[in-house]
Amino acid sequence: MRTEPGTAVVTGAGSGLGRVITRALLDDGWRVALAGRREDALHETAQGSDRALVVPTDVADADAVAALFRAATDAWGRLDLLVNNAGMTGPVGTPDEVDVEGWHATVGVNLTGSFLCAREAFGIMRRQDPQGGRIVNNGSIAANVGRPGGIAYTSTKHAITGLTRSIALDGRPYGIACGQFDVGNAATEMTARMREGIVQPNGERMVEPTFDPVHVADAVRYMVGLPLDANVPFLTVMATTMPYLGRG
Repeated sequence: MRTEPGTAVVTGAGSGLGRVITRALLDDGWRVALAGRREDALHETAQGSDRALVVPTDVADADAVAALFRAATDAWGRLDLLVNNAGMTGPVGTPDEVDVEGWHATVGVNLTGSFLCAREAFGIMRRQDPQGGRIVNNGSIAANVGRPGGIAYTSTKHAITGLTRSIALDGRPYGIACGQFDVGNAATEMTARMREGIVQPNGERMVEPTFDPVHVADAVRYMVGLPLDANVPFLTVMATTMPYLGRG
């Protein structure tokens, strides 16, 4: 039996994959708390849905994250799903060129922010009755392989894999499932530069293919629709002809 739509928190819901995933969940009947820094963008994602709760949030701020999850549970009484999607590309350059502030900012959003949200969600799912829920992390292709000059983003996304594995293991006694979706070149604001050409490991610049992000939303729909006794630990969705499989 598939999981019926319940209550969810989606971070980074104001744009890109977060917007597409949020709208898909709302279309499926989920009640969704939309988290992101820009309130106007969150309202644009929500499109006036009566199942949407807009909560402007900086995921790198522990107090703001706690307030986000209080708002969701105050509204609906429980939490069934967290989609940990918020992220930033961070500074680009060789290790000696990356400034420390940019590094800390990237770690703060991509890794610490995902941990803070997972921490709050895990506690709620562990204590609620009936117990359990699902946490889905956005790992990105960079969770497996990086790009030239991408040390900050790649390091944080590799760390998301460790976060996913740890949550999945620690969640077993409490009915908390955790999985990760890794996306390669979905056509969003973040990948707009792919159409103009991006530097490859051999130093050449290449225009890379992209694909409709609705397919990412469909993949997430599959993951979150499973009963809690089934889990997809890792799922990769990518443009068929992107150079990922032969990168290096």
